[in-house]
Amino acid sequence: MAGVHDLARNETGIATAIEVLRQRFGARLETGQALREQHAHTTTWLRNQPPDAVICPTSTEEVQAILGICTEYRVPVIPFGAGSSLEGHVNAPAGGISLDFKEMNAILAVHAEDMDCVIQPGVTRKALNTHLRATGLFFPVDPGADASLGGMAATGASGTNAVRYGTMKDNVLSLKAVLPSGEVVTTAQRARKTSAGYDLTRLMVGSEGTLGVITELTLRLQGIPEAVSAATCSFPDVGAACAAVIATIQYGIPVARIELLDALQVRAVNAYSKLTLPETPLLLLEFHGSEAGVAEQARAFGEIAQEMGGHGFTFTTREEDRNRLWQARHDAYWAGLQLRPGARGLSTDVCVPVSRLADCVSAAQDRLAAMGMLAPIVGHVGDGNFHCLLLVDTEDAAEVAQAEEFIGWLNELAISMDGTCTGEHGIGQGKAGYLERELGQGAMGMMQAIKRAVDPLNILNPGKMGLG
Repeated sequence: MAGVHDLARNETGIATAIEVLRQRFGARLETGQALREQHAHTTTWLRNQPPDAVICPTSTEEVQAILGICTEYRVPVIPFGAGSSLEGHVNAPAGGISLDFKEMNAILAVHAEDMDCVIQPGVTRKALNTHLRATGLFFPVDPGADASLGGMAATGASGTNAVRYGTMKDNVLSLKAVLPSGEVVTTAQRARKTSAGYDLTRLMVGSEGTLGVITELTLRLQGIPEAVSAATCSFPDVGAACAAVIATIQYGIPVARIELLDALQVRAVNAYSKLTLPETPLLLLEFHGSEAGVAEQARAFGEIAQEMGGHGFTFTTREEDRNRLWQARHDAYWAGLQLRPGARGLSTDVCVPVSRLADCVSAAQDRLAAMGMLAPIVGHVGDGNFHCLLLVDTEDAAEVAQAEEFIGWLNELAISMDGTCTGEHGIGQGKAGYLERELGQGAMGMMQAIKRAVDPLNILNPGKMGLG
């Protein structure tokens, strides 16, 4: 399949490193086939390329020791969080050692007065927010899955709240990472801003484990809003819904979430979550602020929506109603799979300027219809990002080829609209062939130079991001 290739294996080095690691870590180094396959790519159709062994470090010092051994014997190291990434980030095309961070799951410090916290990479976003609840603070980046925060930083994750609170690049203040040399690098202090040197934090966030292994994160926190309201509104077509989104942003309404579900996705959500939403394009929104503020924001959006042909506008501040709506949104993947039982779901994403969103989504729908493919669409439309869930029989070579053709076409379309081939899934293996098309040879050359300087033996997550 496109983007998934085996790389040359260092058989002697791998065997020797496993023996040395076993002497150091004993039974904590595991080599069972089922466990190794669980630590390769399992969430979509990309071929499973398992590591040769799995180990769960418990400290930065242990990560240093593991990297020292793997560097000595030139053995790949693949960091592993929760395994929820979607573009083959945790596959091991050259074999090697998977570092599973589930044991490094401590919340090291919460500085409520500074609205930040320090954590280990295995902490999940739900676990962090549960811990923070009594402080009146929360961490806002929500990719849907209960991903590990180290993995979210490594892949530059985003989600439904990004239109107001930003992505991981905006919410990681600093991090600690171990380089292949074994050196520990701290990228910044806890200050909210700095002009000191290169921005190493943002270089590491989104680098997909190719430059260093993250062992500690300092995260920006937000205050839990006094009140939250959720709203839904149906539209006659995607163009009208996107026009409402653009007007909402231009009017400065501080929307916290604004999600688009196309008619097919609404039908799937209704069936899966037992809702009765009109089966036309739908916007699902959330507003944060004071009691009076969220009501006013919802009403202002309702007026905009009406001007754009919206109908069935409702909003609620009842927590149980809001949770039901957003749980249905987060279950969109599973709902979509029910449209074609037995099929695999291939989720792909692109992002374009908001002004081009309607054109891009409509073109994607037309292309899918012409190809006879079933693929519901959802989008974080406040920032121009949307996802297609292609329902594919992966045992049918013709269907697989058709899906690859569509993904390639969609990537190219987004890039041609001054957009990106991925707004939040990342490059990994699946989109490696489109990064140079998007950024150009100069930028790719600079990325290659950085990779060679930091990881000259190419042991950190090789075969990802088109970096060898």
